[in-house]
Amino acid sequence: MLQEFKDFIGKGNVLAVAVALIMALYFKAIVDALLEGVILPIVSAIFGEPTYENIGFGIGDARISIGLVINALISFVLVAFVLFLIVKAYNKMRPEEASAPTEVQLLTEIRDALKNR
Repeated sequence: MLQEFKDFIGKGNVLAVAVALIMALYFKAIVDALLEGVILPIVSAIFGEPTYENIGFGIGDARISIGLVINALISFVLVAFVLFLIVKAYNKMRPEEASAPTEVQLLTEIRDALKNR
């Protein structure tokens, strides 16, 4: 059982996933700091409130907090944009695979080969 555990931990996929999770945690800290320190104070200032949590309105005894929704939307868009940039950069650095010939190209090659016979 100990050997199986060593083999499991030693696999490359487990290590890659662990590194990715740790990097994601620290990436989240960067995004949170950017939101809390820069973006959300600007949003609060636009609405004339001291914090984004105060953006909203009351209905009876209930409080509808639009600021929390704005926070979630900005967080999502920011993370999605950064992930888009990362994937785009990764795809640019990856070596391109040779694309398979199209049906027209194959038929053209066959026609040319038959002509040259």
